[in-house]
Amino acid sequence: MGRTYIVEETVGQYLSNLNLQGKTFVSGLLIGQCSSQKDYVILATRTPPKEEQNESPKHPKAKLDNLDEEWATEHANQVSRMLPGGLLVLGVFIVTTLEMGNEFQNTLRRLVFAVEKSLNKKRLWNFTEEEVSERVTLHICSSTKKILCRTYDIHDPKSSAKPADWKYQNGLSASWLSLECTVYINIHVPLSATSVSYTLEKNTKNGLARWAKQIENGVYLINGQVKDEDCELLEGQVLNSDHRSTATVQICSGSVNLKGAVKCRAYVHSNKPKVKDAVQAMKRDILNTVADRCEILFEDLVLNEIPEKKDSEKEFHILPHRVFVPIPGSAVMLCDYKFGDESAEEIRDHFIEMLDHMIQIEDLEIAEEVNTACVSSSVNTEASLDNTDDEQPKQPIKTTVVLKIQQNIGVIAAFAVAALAAGISFHYFSD
Repeated sequence: MGRTYIVEETVGQYLSNLNLQGKTFVSGLLIGQCSSQKDYVILATRTPPKEEQNESPKHPKAKLDNLDEEWATEHANQVSRMLPGGLLVLGVFIVTTLEMGNEFQNTLRRLVFAVEKSLNKKRLWNFTEEEVSERVTLHICSSTKKILCRTYDIHDPKSSAKPADWKYQNGLSASWLSLECTVYINIHVPLSATSVSYTLEKNTKNGLARWAKQIENGVYLINGQVKDEDCELLEGQVLNSDHRSTATVQICSGSVNLKGAVKCRAYVHSNKPKVKDAVQAMKRDILNTVADRCEILFEDLVLNEIPEKKDSEKEFHILPHRVFVPIPGSAVMLCDYKFGDESAEEIRDHFIEMLDHMIQIEDLEIAEEVNTACVSSSVNTEASLDNTDDEQPKQPIKTTVVLKIQQNIGVIAAFAVAALAAGISFHYFSD
């Protein structure tokens, strides 16, 4: 039996109302969350047409083979940055004027694999063996209203299509737990004699990869103690565990620093979420938002042709702010990133272009206004502190995380203090 997709009713309305504007087809992305039993789809967004396609709508391409995979995957990369922890690009959809045969299914298959391959390249984390490895393709015929839903195993390039159930449910977007935290990061990347010649971007990415292992391997404490990860979020057996990251001295030729306050947010569906679901969603949002901000910064430096400084000169760059906006008709919020000189109108327009949903300026929530994260680099000959795992724990390097968990229908609030790569503690208070 295939997987079941529980879909917000507004997604069905959106897909039904898509205007093909004389084109043979329209493609886009499906956004939601995987679980062991079923997947939840809370948003669909069409891939925006290229400008040259907008200029010549009178000459639609007749074959789906002409679907631009590179353009579709770039849209997926942009949208992926807008997803808080717990939400993923679950697959792709295509709306066509006519029913299509096997040739069309091959096009869909190539597209869903291309999207997942592109997204996976940018992640600082890996899926676990227990997680769902299937991604969905949805075909809707606008004339007959027929729906064909299939899945493919993204870990197996030779996998064949499996049938899946597509079921609409009203109010799905309200059934979520929201997790929020502020992480005060201070990531120090020492540069060896070899790495000092690398670009700022490459050095930063190398440092983030090492930092990501600390986040992934951290022990997360519930009420000051470790809980069984398979227990429900508000219950569970207490376990005894400890893990620390030690500080060592390393001689280096320079360094890259990322420092500042980072706002993080994640969502888990409220159908009996487990401790591991909440912790995993938040860890991945921490990793995603830091990596995405750095990538956006480097793209901006290239776009504006800002040269890197040489020799012993110091570089200092402000990473973009995080801006949240609610999905229309939902309590779930997506995000984007804003540099200081960008206007609210520009951010709104980017949301509309990427998500194909109307956004009001007053709905924008700027997460950080002061003390935002920044990246700096310098070349020197001083010794530097670096983090490494050691069998003999010494003084751990710590940072602070304030975490709040709340349920959209009303009830849970929590706060946390964390030691980076040493643990996060949740404290629950019920109304």
